[in-house]
Amino acid sequence: MLTGGRQPHAARLPARAPLVRTLLVRALLAFGLVAFAATGCVRADSEDDRPVPAVPGGAYSVALTEPDHLTPGRTTSSYALQVLQGVFDTPLALDPRDGHPVPLAATSLTTTDQRVWTLKFRAGALFHNGEPVTAAAFAAAWDAAAYGPSGWDANSYFTQIAGYDQLNPPEGQLPTTRHLSGLDVLDDTTLRVTLKAPFSQFPMLLSFPAFAPLPQAAFTDPDGYDLHPVGNGPFQLDGAWRHNQRIDLKRAASYTGPRPPMADAVHFRIFTSKDTAFTELQAGHVDFVTSVPAARAYEAKRTFGRHYAVRPSGTMDYLGLPIWDPRYAKPELRRAISMAIDRPGITRAIYNEVFTPADSLVGATIPGHRAGACGETCEYRPAEAKRLFQQAGGFTGTLALYFANSDPSYLQWMTAVANELRQNLGIRDIVLRTMAAADLGPILNHHQATGPYRQNWVADYPSEQDYLAGLLGPGTRSGWSDPAFNALLAQGDAAPTPEQSTASYHQAEDLALRELPLIPLWNWQDQTAWSGRVGNVQLDPYAAGLHLEEITVRH
Repeated sequence: MLTGGRQPHAARLPARAPLVRTLLVRALLAFGLVAFAATGCVRADSEDDRPVPAVPGGAYSVALTEPDHLTPGRTTSSYALQVLQGVFDTPLALDPRDGHPVPLAATSLTTTDQRVWTLKFRAGALFHNGEPVTAAAFAAAWDAAAYGPSGWDANSYFTQIAGYDQLNPPEGQLPTTRHLSGLDVLDDTTLRVTLKAPFSQFPMLLSFPAFAPLPQAAFTDPDGYDLHPVGNGPFQLDGAWRHNQRIDLKRAASYTGPRPPMADAVHFRIFTSKDTAFTELQAGHVDFVTSVPAARAYEAKRTFGRHYAVRPSGTMDYLGLPIWDPRYAKPELRRAISMAIDRPGITRAIYNEVFTPADSLVGATIPGHRAGACGETCEYRPAEAKRLFQQAGGFTGTLALYFANSDPSYLQWMTAVANELRQNLGIRDIVLRTMAAADLGPILNHHQATGPYRQNWVADYPSEQDYLAGLLGPGTRSGWSDPAFNALLAQGDAAPTPEQSTASYHQAEDLALRELPLIPLWNWQDQTAWSGRVGNVQLDPYAAGLHLEEITVRH
């Protein structure tokens, strides 16, 4: 008994010693954490340089500006396209390394004449609701976007397809059909597409989200679908879009395509200010900011180090001119406005020289871009601007400048432009018209603006044709039309070699720069910063942006 009684007691001694050490260690750790916190030395996510394991699972968050729509054909907004990149698979995608098209929802695309194309789609693919993804689902989506009375933003992306003109008759007339005659559904996995003319850029065009398929639900309840789109991509919505708050995605269980996601979920948090989003990233409350404010470039580089990327992009800003208003009819007036704007001064003062003055209608990163194509028209020449202004007969009435309130810098540079037009041209009555992007779009699309407006373009694919046709081709927002320009574009589209295409596109750009319905302002550089929780970050300068499915998460 004694031994028996002592042994248990003796046995407790070594057991209590570690407990004391554990308590002591905890106390020291707690003290240490308090001390680190007090001195600001806690390692933040931005400072975590450890490699992120390439294992599936986990969730991450992305800062976003409020999109306008989430139905693919209804939007061309880069904010919406970032979400759609995860929710939909388009027929083809662009390789982020060089922009060449690769199969995605399709398995092949063939042609013998660049006019009639045959698409073969993957068999057995499903929408997130279990509905089969068929060739008919692609045709129905394209019909809907091309149907003029619907007023979908991506309508002009379908102009190349035979039958587009019948869905978009002259103003005052209604279409007699709702289907593109150039689409033939041959079977569940085969779609034959006949274009109006040979078009060498068609494979790249098929990577744009508007060419994604739509399920039946998109047509039975379009507005409900816009809040909770059902796609065919690696992620599906987890609940409906909560306007101005968040959009949540989760791994799509039905997905069998070629880009299975690494993360289980993506949470888009919607901010009205990019500055606020950047502050939230610094605080560790969000993992990605894909558009760091230019004014905070140095701060981002200092704070995030290798978790910060600056990438020349094809994105450009322009000043669109309302050529439907007779006051803007003369090219001399349009050139006067262009030459009165101090692009280097604005990009220096507002964009910290992260953005660079534009010298072409085409992005500086696009093959075929010509430095200085715009010539002195895009240079700051106030004296010549005043001479041209007087030659054009001056300007009467109020000059209104239209822009969206999506970013505070738009107000800054529009204010600078207004001041320069007052100072250099003597236009005194200038007002600023700012509003939500969703409200501004219809005003511009229906040519109801009475003054110049901010026009932005994000490269859909690496081709001059994307800019020239997308901004100034038939049916675009600009309202400008020139038969010689359209003929040169068509000539470039049908050319048998890339060199011949480029030569025709250059002639078309020269013509547009002489007429100047659209004033080039500056080229963007995309600035992205991310936390140390995420890895394998892959970005491209086209519509896809951040490749959501590739991201790995420390979890």
